Amino acid sequence: MIIPASSRRSANITLMLNNTKEEMNRDNSPPENANEGCVGPTSTSAGKASACEGCPNQKTCASGEFSSAEVAAKKASEEDEIRNSLQGIQHVVLVLSGKGGVGKSTVACQVAQTLAYRGYSVGLLDIDICGPSAPRMLGVVGREVRKSGSGWTPVYVNPNLEVMSIAFLLPDNDAAIIWRGPRKNGMIKQFLTQTDWGNGEGLDYLIVDTPPGTSDEHISTVQYLRAIDGVSGSIVVSTPEEVSMADVRKELNFCKKTSVPVVGVVENMATFQSKITDLTFVKSCSQGEANAQNGAEIDCTEEVIKILKEKCPEILEMSIKADVFAPSDGGPRNMAAKFNVPFLGSLPLDPNLLKSCEDGLCFVEHYSESSAARPLNEIVDRLVEALPVDDEELPMDK
Repeated sequence: MIIPASSRRSANITLMLNNTKEEMNRDNSPPENANEGCVGPTSTSAGKASACEGCPNQKTCASGEFSSAEVAAKKASEEDEIRNSLQGIQHVVLVLSGKGGVGKSTVACQVAQTLAYRGYSVGLLDIDICGPSAPRMLGVVGREVRKSGSGWTPVYVNPNLEVMSIAFLLPDNDAAIIWRGPRKNGMIKQFLTQTDWGNGEGLDYLIVDTPPGTSDEHISTVQYLRAIDGVSGSIVVSTPEEVSMADVRKELNFCKKTSVPVVGVVENMATFQSKITDLTFVKSCSQGEANAQNGAEIDCTEEVIKILKEKCPEILEMSIKADVFAPSDGGPRNMAAKFNVPFLGSLPLDPNLLKSCEDGLCFVEHYSESSAARPLNEIVDRLVEALPVDDEELPMDK
């Protein structure tokens, strides 16, 4: 059945993790208000170690509440749920960045689109609970999930690509999610345990679009996925300037501490690159012209293109290139080398790539000659090489 809008106002969601105690149960993770050096609530020395002195959780931890047989059984049941739900998914790939606004969703959605275009079976899970953008970038805004006996059926972008996002469960596109960490984690758990990926037949790749940072959503996702032997790999996205890379280095350290393999670093918006014919040419105008044109600029693109065709047609075959963000200390390529992880490639700031995301299109299919098409294809080539699909009938590259 389709979940009606009235039901979606409450999202028909049973949130399973809604307090700090539940958070402490999972994978021996210390609570947010724990002392430095916390041994974890399920440790045999929980509440008794020197680091526990003065901790507000000391009494509860010392009681053994979090290491009881009941808790262990609950954790095992939770792992079984996740394992059963995600069986048949060959590779789970996280798209990460410590910085917001660097293009994680662009990379996640277009990597998923490209893989699907090549014939792979792909799912995209949007766990940016407060700022879900995958439905817009995949052209499925306003669609509704279906609920069946086997769980939620994701929204299909095309026969090879399906997506799940909290945006499909909200009453309108502008509804705000004002949740603390435990409720977000509960939602992520439901996405992982109650989504019928691949219509029961599994997937080649599940791409997970994450929010900025290294906090609740990231920790919970990594911990939940340990039930299926962990994350296959991560793609870490950065822009070239130090303001971005300073946060991305934290994300790379997060991957190291949580044993998440890094497939590689992607440099996004490395330069602005465009064909001459895709540019708009303007000229400043006088006050009188500005009043007449209702603006301070006059579009003279047709005039310029005509002159170039007559005087210097070879220029029309060229592209222009300019740095938007000044690269710092060798940029993401050098950062990847310092962390001893692969560098997957650089994506230019291509207007057609941005347009593809706004229109929900597969960029490499609709703009195959655009400046970012070759780099994006090469990034996907390297992803597939690092995480090959184990299948006798591999899809044909397009």
